[in-house]
This record gives sequence, structure tokens and C-alpha cells, in this order.
Amino acid sequence: LWRMGGTQDLLKSFLANGLPVVIAIGFAPEGYDWLGHYRLLVGYDDAQGVFFAYDSYLGNGDNGNGITVPYGELDADWRQFNRKFIVLYRPGEEIRLRNLLGELVEPARAAELALERAQEETRVTPQDGFAWFNAGTALVALGRYDEAALAYDQSRRFNLPWRMLWYQFGPFEAYFNVGRYSDLEALVTTNLINGGQYIEETYYWQGQLYITQGQSSAAADAFERSLRINPNFMA
Repeated sequence: LWRMGGTQDLLKSFLANGLPVVIAIGFAPEGYDWLGHYRLLVGYDDAQGVFFAYDSYLGNGDNGNGITVPYGELDADWRQFNRKFIVLYRPGEEIRLRNLLGELVEPARAAELALERAQEETRVTPQDGFAWFNAGTALVALGRYDEAALAYDQSRRFNLPWRMLWYQFGPFEAYFNVGRYSDLEALVTTNLINGGQYIEETYYWQGQLYITQGQSSAAADAFERSLRINPNFMA
């Protein structure tokens, strides 16, 4: 199960109940530009103020107990993906998981709470590109595309990582649904020239653009290319 808008207290509740949780984070290891990354949380220690995590890049820490990630550092990285988490559970644990989720059990409510937090962050720091982007992502999840497009417009005024649209595709969906096809085309073109030509969503949205232009054959080619990259791509 995945949701946006998680909290550190919720992560701790999962771990205390034996439920492993994966978080999506922004990551800039030494010598590299910003990347999207996943990290598996396996424990926490309030006395030290750290989570313990397994990381495919940084390893599993001393004696396999997990690398230590300070609470503040974790949230700074996690918020760059709207505090999205994936919690793993066995079928018999679903009721317990749903109880732990509280309000976040409903995806729409999770999006509303993520939006409230992002909007508060934009009020505190109006030039926070990640906060504006997160607001847009939550608004897309709620189907409020006009507002989402405006939030993404704001986010693009500030310094977001150049790889941002390799991983998060809310701007594509928002601009498409409000008919801003030239803006969508600009995002597709940017992805095609900066490494996003290896990402299935790039060709999915290119295909959607071709449909709006009446180019059904080109659209089919784009969709087929998307599926060659990822045959399991459900969209």
C-alpha cells in the first residue's frame, strides 16, 4: 500500500508493529547530481533521534543493522517526494495496517493532508519549489487540475533539480487536463533530451499529445515505445 503525506510518527508506528516501510527520497551522493531514490526503513531510536535504513547505494550499516539517518535529514529528503511511502504487509495484517493509517487510510484524505502541509510550507517559505510542487501533486491526486497547474507554475520559478521530471509526472497530467498542450510538449521535449528518453511516462505523454493533434499512428508508436521500456506500465 502506498500513500503521500506521511509523517515520521506514522513511520515509527509501522516499524514498531513489524511492518517494513519504503520511502521515496531525493538523494545527492557525493560526486552526483540529484537523483530520486528509495530507502527501506527497518527501525528507529528516539534517544539518538535516528532511523535505521537499508540503502541500495549506501549499504546496510554496521552488522547489518541499517545506516543511521537523523530525523531532520530524513524529512528534508523525504519531502522532496511529498513524503510518499510504501508499507509492506501480509494479508492477515491488513486490518491492523488500516488502523495504524488513521486518516491516511483513504487516499483522497491523504492527498488533502499532504496539500495542507505543502500549502503551509509555501506560506512559511514562498520560494520553496518543493513545497509548491508537492501542492501540485496533491491537487492532481484530488482531480483539481486548474489549481495544480498553477502550483506547478510556481514550483518551476524556483530551483528544482533538473531530473525532477524523471520521477514525478504530476505536471504532465495537470497541463494535459487543462489543455495546456504547448506546456506539456515542452516538458516532453525536455525529458527527451536530458535522459528521460529511457522513461516510459515520457512516451505515454508524448502519445497523449499526438492524440490531441489527431496523429493516431504517431500516438500508437509512442505508446508502443513506452511499453517496450516497461511492459508492465499500466497507464
